[in-house]
Amino acid sequence: MKVNGEPYRSIWVDDDGRTVVVIDQTRLPHSFDTRKLRTVEEAAHAISAMVVRGAPLIGATAAYGVALALAEDPSDPNLENAIVLLAGTRPTAANLRWALEDLGRRLRPLPAEDRAVAAYRRAAEICDEDVAINRAIGEYGLTLLEQAAEGKEGPLNVLTHCNAGWLATVDWGTALAPLYMAHDKDIPVHVWVDETRPRNQGAALTAWELASHGVPHTVIVDNAGGHLMQQGMVDLCITGTDRTTARGDVCNKIGTYLKALAASDNDVPFYVALPHPTIDWSLADGADTPIEQRDEDEVLTITGRDESGQETRVALTPDGTSAANYAFDVTPARLVTALITDRGVCEASEKGLQTLFPDHAAGAASS
Repeated sequence: MKVNGEPYRSIWVDDDGRTVVVIDQTRLPHSFDTRKLRTVEEAAHAISAMVVRGAPLIGATAAYGVALALAEDPSDPNLENAIVLLAGTRPTAANLRWALEDLGRRLRPLPAEDRAVAAYRRAAEICDEDVAINRAIGEYGLTLLEQAAEGKEGPLNVLTHCNAGWLATVDWGTALAPLYMAHDKDIPVHVWVDETRPRNQGAALTAWELASHGVPHTVIVDNAGGHLMQQGMVDLCITGTDRTTARGDVCNKIGTYLKALAASDNDVPFYVALPHPTIDWSLADGADTPIEQRDEDEVLTITGRDESGQETRVALTPDGTSAANYAFDVTPARLVTALITDRGVCEASEKGLQTLFPDHAAGAASS
């Protein structure tokens, strides 16, 4: 995707062939800055502090984090220490574990002197694969949007939650990829953007992405979605996911479940876009998904730009108030109209996923 006319991915290797560069998402939308990662500790911090976020990008960053560790010390203990460190950064995103397992499986049998080069190569492959996966999701999702827009007067109104655009992946995005493609094909699309508190990744990141690409959009407070659906102002919903179970339950940013409930009550299609590494074939029931609880300061404070143009952080609550900060919730498969994957669109169920992914589903959870 492009920023000020210049093409970007969300992560890349610097000219020195070693340093990893990422877009600092904590500075958006008011500043577009990049950050250089030179050690595995810096990569781990970037993930845990949400300098990078979104399940696919977390996986890609973790892969490069392993490469950074091995560039310093390719020994067996350092490889294992790097994997443990990175695995502890964000417990919910399935891509994190997938990427680390993939790297570990490939690197352990290699001679120590070959590991760093192999790790960088595999991390780059994971990034390229992610771009291809998301492009495929966009193409399959585009078909659904074309069908929904056929014969409709006015723009197709799509509601999304959190950020599942190219900033959450290496490029294209998951839930936003079909919207970009529809816009580029001159299909009239308007996006209702949930602000997605407490980190406001919809208001900050999704709105920034859509504005940069020229897609019409309107930011709404999180609790407005149900009202819009009651008024017939939402044609369909598309969200992303950080982990999807073998039976089609979907774990995504907190508040997704409430949108799915409202969509079901108002007969609004509710789609979830996901790359196949996000599917946790070892997990059957979404209730067993580990739900990350983050720092309460994300709820108690907020960062914005004041009238002078300076970024500032302010308190939202009285002194001494505590907060609970559950980062994700689980939407049961019964509330999901369909899953949009890189292999096609399927029912949100064990049978639906096995139809598209028979190779992966062979070892899927059955209890």
